[in-house]
Amino acid sequence: MNQFDRIISMLKRSELALPLGVMFIVALLFIPLPAAILDIMFSISIAIAILVMLNVLMTEKAMDFSSFPTILLVTTLMRLALNVASTRLILTNGHANTDAAGQIIEAFGQIIMSGEFLVGIMIFIIYLVFNFVVITKGATRIAEVAARFSLDSLPGKQMAIDADLNAGLINEEQARDRRTDLEYETSFYGAMDGASKFVRGDAIAGLIITAINIVAGVAAGMTIHDMGFAEAADRYIILTVGDGLVAMVPALIISLSAGFLVSKARHAQASGTLLFKQFAKYPKALYVLAGMMALLGLLPGIPLIPFWLLAMAAGGSGYLISVMAEQERAEIIAEQQQAEEEEKPSEEPLSSILQIDTLRLQLGYGLLGLIDESKGGRLTEQIKAMRRQLAKEIGFVVPSIRIQDNMQLESGGYSVAIKDVEVAKGNLRPGMLLAMDATGQAPPIEGEETIEPTFGLPARWIQERLREEASFNGYTVVDNSTVIVTHLTEVIKDNLSELLTRQEVQKLLSELPQDQKAVAQELVPDQVSIGLLQKVLQNLLAERVSIRDLLTIIEASADAITVTKNLQHITELVRARLSRQITAAHLGHDGHVQIISLSTGWEKEFSNALVADGEDRHLAMEPSKVQNFLRTVKDTFEKTMAAGGQPILLTAPSSRPYVRSVLERSMPTIPVLSQQELHPKIKIKTVGTV
Repeated sequence: MNQFDRIISMLKRSELALPLGVMFIVALLFIPLPAAILDIMFSISIAIAILVMLNVLMTEKAMDFSSFPTILLVTTLMRLALNVASTRLILTNGHANTDAAGQIIEAFGQIIMSGEFLVGIMIFIIYLVFNFVVITKGATRIAEVAARFSLDSLPGKQMAIDADLNAGLINEEQARDRRTDLEYETSFYGAMDGASKFVRGDAIAGLIITAINIVAGVAAGMTIHDMGFAEAADRYIILTVGDGLVAMVPALIISLSAGFLVSKARHAQASGTLLFKQFAKYPKALYVLAGMMALLGLLPGIPLIPFWLLAMAAGGSGYLISVMAEQERAEIIAEQQQAEEEEKPSEEPLSSILQIDTLRLQLGYGLLGLIDESKGGRLTEQIKAMRRQLAKEIGFVVPSIRIQDNMQLESGGYSVAIKDVEVAKGNLRPGMLLAMDATGQAPPIEGEETIEPTFGLPARWIQERLREEASFNGYTVVDNSTVIVTHLTEVIKDNLSELLTRQEVQKLLSELPQDQKAVAQELVPDQVSIGLLQKVLQNLLAERVSIRDLLTIIEASADAITVTKNLQHITELVRARLSRQITAAHLGHDGHVQIISLSTGWEKEFSNALVADGEDRHLAMEPSKVQNFLRTVKDTFEKTMAAGGQPILLTAPSSRPYVRSVLERSMPTIPVLSQQELHPKIKIKTVGTV
């Protein structure tokens, strides 16, 4: 009993099913099978083929049935093994009776041939040609094209994933999942390309095996069993054609399944559902079909009843679809009216006019579909993901973003406002994609030239059908939602200091971990006032320095106050305490921080341009020298960045805030660090000097 339980336990392990099944099929190539067992195996072969086709038709995406190439190979091997077994029975026992190779083969032979072996041969040839020339060849070609385009589009899709990750639309785990899915998709279409060759070879093998059975069977019947030619031909052709048809039916079904699977469009719906929806879009086509069928039925010699029945069926279907579509439209309109009534605001007090939105995004009417989730709009979800990513990067949650429609904007226009003041705007093409050539080396592509609104890169508006081609040619392709979110992200990063209110600072303090909160309460507000802490945090955020390590910032501020009361100097001392974090943010792929150092000459110029004494010093450099300095910095950084570098400008601690103040208006994205902000364990690489 224990032995039996162990066997049952082994059978329950699904990973053993495939290898055991393949080993059994291989054994069929060598072991003679009784006719009864062969009937069972042919039944299983037909059942598996039908099951595979049903799964293919019901699956929503090709990748949902990624095991199909393996199934295709196993079923091909199974048909080969059954062909060998049936050939052995036909040639050894075919002279005895027509059921020598099993009742299924006999039934297929008798029913299809209807007593005439010539009829059976013709039907078998028709099946074979249809499978080999039409289905198999078409499926093979589709698999080849799908594999090629899947491989060609791989770099573009990977860049799109990287772009979404950099824009904060997805996190690391989601990006990793997308890359894994991309690898699976490429492997699947490559496997389908190779496996489709087996289908083609299977059709050729079926023809050869049939010819061998007929020739060898007739020869064996005449020479070994003393049968006449007519008797031998009749007996062996019945068996051979029956055998060929029994093998051809599952082969044809599997070939059709392969064609259905590789030709699936990338819609998350089953084939039947998708076909019904697309045919139902145009009920007028059914009315036209009904009219044509009715007219054909009136032609002389054409049977009236079949065509008029089809005409009535087509007309009735068109009418039903029209009625259903009208009901659906009425329901949608009713739901919209109900929603409008529910959302209709009551009369607001005049005081509400005085309220200001911290962040507001306004959209033109052509972009409103981006926030309608029922129509596939994902702008709202992308903004939520962006806020989460920013909170992780900078250390506080930016205020909620109010999204409004604005009929005064152009159809594809949008604007971003901070505290009711417009700070950025753009104009998109609804329904189109933005293709950007970040390298400047991509070949031209069909589309409308434009400028990307966030970074000012040259770009093109392209149709959805050109997405794959553009990605393959090296363009970064994004949709309108991604363009808006990217622009919104940069606007927020440029104005972080303005978004950090005193209320937000209080909230950050209250949300500190319990073990840190006790230390913070000792220092704030007794030693470091809320106002001073807010200004220090704003100074850090103005240069995109994360404030996640709030306790260190509070402690550094408390220590700095004992040395100076000047806000600028306090901020510099806090930055020095955050040296590890600041320099780590500028590490390159090689683990080094690329630096462009400020020359001694310019250090002296900045030092000499300082006026007043003590903590009241400020910069008073001549405008001509400022312009010369900006031009020199721009040229030096452009040369380094053109070579793929992302350098920082390194200065003396005494001049860093003044250098930063000069660069802030014209080149705010250039990081300016002092020598005391470089962590001693960070590796540096000098790539230039200003």
